[in-house]
Amino acid sequence: MVLTLLGLSDGMLNDQAARARGVGADILIRPPGGNIVISGGQMIQKIIPAVIDKEPHVTVASGTLIFGTDLFNYLTGVDLATFSQLNGGFRFVRGGPFEHPDDVMVDEVYAGQHNVHVGDTITNTNHMWRVSGIYEPGMLARMVVPLATLQELTVNTGKVSTVYVKVDKPENIPAVISELSLKLNTYKVYSMEDYTSLFSASNIPMLTDFIWVVVGVGVAVGFLMVLSTMYTAVLERTREIGVLKALGASPGYILNILLRETAVLAIAGSILGILLSYATRFLIQNVVRSALIQAIVPRWWLPAAGIALLGALLGALGPGLKAARQDAIEALAYD
Repeated sequence: MVLTLLGLSDGMLNDQAARARGVGADILIRPPGGNIVISGGQMIQKIIPAVIDKEPHVTVASGTLIFGTDLFNYLTGVDLATFSQLNGGFRFVRGGPFEHPDDVMVDEVYAGQHNVHVGDTITNTNHMWRVSGIYEPGMLARMVVPLATLQELTVNTGKVSTVYVKVDKPENIPAVISELSLKLNTYKVYSMEDYTSLFSASNIPMLTDFIWVVVGVGVAVGFLMVLSTMYTAVLERTREIGVLKALGASPGYILNILLRETAVLAIAGSILGILLSYATRFLIQNVVRSALIQAIVPRWWLPAAGIALLGALLGALGPGLKAARQDAIEALAYD
């Protein structure tokens, strides 16, 4: 449970960062407020020709509008004429770019999940869209629509959520960021390298708290399950414990046996849990075909194993002490 949920948080953040890098821009400009994933507002689109395009060393700037459709998906409106200059544009598997204002382009992941083909009609944001093309994933959102159409539908005419900027030479990026930060002092200006490095749990409100809640639940579940299992095991082995004590086994020896048995089970369970995290990733990607993305998180293997071991030993301690204190004669007489 711990490895799967942590893998989902890492997988979704890594996917967001990869899609941002896939745009091919050097600089990203965002409005103030919000967090690293969700924008806190909109920007006036006119700042692109009025300020950004006039900056020396800027070769192209393209604004996009992001509109969330559910918890994990969102529409992105783009101006293909400028956006394609950032990295050569979308790489289509089938179909092609927009032909009409009501066209939508989807990536292969979305097409596979919803069995969508070029020419199909889909409904989103209470609007009918015709699928004009299916592109390779790894850039922007799962669904991309014309910027002007999305602005009109969402009552954001003349506004954008982010602006991607391409600079002529890498060595000019810091200077352009400095100048844009002065001229657009209310906005956030990042290099793409700095921006994508911010995709971590610590920069997402409540996510770190959620992770620790998951860890706490893992400890509690492990403790209760082992407590129940070991209590039953002690009852079933009462006569065996009585024989050992009759042969001279000390309380410490009895407790040691039970705790070692618990540790072996916890280690075996941890290995099984690691293997099951691979199984859940396979199911999410190939069977359920969900929009969720799970990563494998090796850095959490030892902490998760430690959590399992701690919970197991705590759960076994009570029944173990009870077994160690049993009277040999009463244990032998137990039926």
